[in-house]
Amino acid sequence: MFNFWGSKEQQQGQSHPSLETSPQPWYSPSLVTGPSSSRSQTSGQIPPHVSPGEAAGIISILKDKSVDELKNLLSDKNAYQQFLYSLDQVAIQNNIREELRKETLHLARENLEKEPQIVELRNQCRIIRTSELATAQEKLNELENQREEILKFYSPGSLLHRLQDAMNKVDEESEELQHKFMEKDIDTAVFVQKYKKLRSKYHQRALTHLAAKTSSSIG
Repeated sequence: MFNFWGSKEQQQGQSHPSLETSPQPWYSPSLVTGPSSSRSQTSGQIPPHVSPGEAAGIISILKDKSVDELKNLLSDKNAYQQFLYSLDQVAIQNNIREELRKETLHLARENLEKEPQIVELRNQCRIIRTSELATAQEKLNELENQREEILKFYSPGSLLHRLQDAMNKVDEESEELQHKFMEKDIDTAVFVQKYKKLRSKYHQRALTHLAAKTSSSIG
């Protein structure tokens, strides 16, 4: 049988030159010696982000590598990167990333080209807000004030108040006419005609006032 490690005398007489001259791996030892990595390797489980088909393809490629080539992948970072970029899965991801980068640059250029138009639209909006919108708002406020005045003028309370004022005015005219008659300043026939007309008007307004007041209180 071959003695791969040598006899005890050879091991004691040598200071393991192979350990001193062998190239150090570029990866962190925890990548292969960590507990989680050891468990995943021994259990044969595939990381969640790698599909079984992709893993089988990578394993198939690695099986065709010699021992020296595999050691070179572990010790030479450039060789590992070249192998990584040669994988179809990595190439597809790189192509997708490049397409996304180009599309992002294209959108950015379009946005920059539209910047003057955007600035112009902002200026127009500012002008509308400060001039046309202000004028329209002022007109709207004026119309609202007019509407409030009209509603107030024709409100039941306002109508009753004006009707009461009209009744008082007719009553005052009747008293003045009666005072003139007492002072002999007006003929009897004229007094009767005018006084009858004024009192008829007064009673009509009084009845209207009473009916409106009753309707308002019931409503």
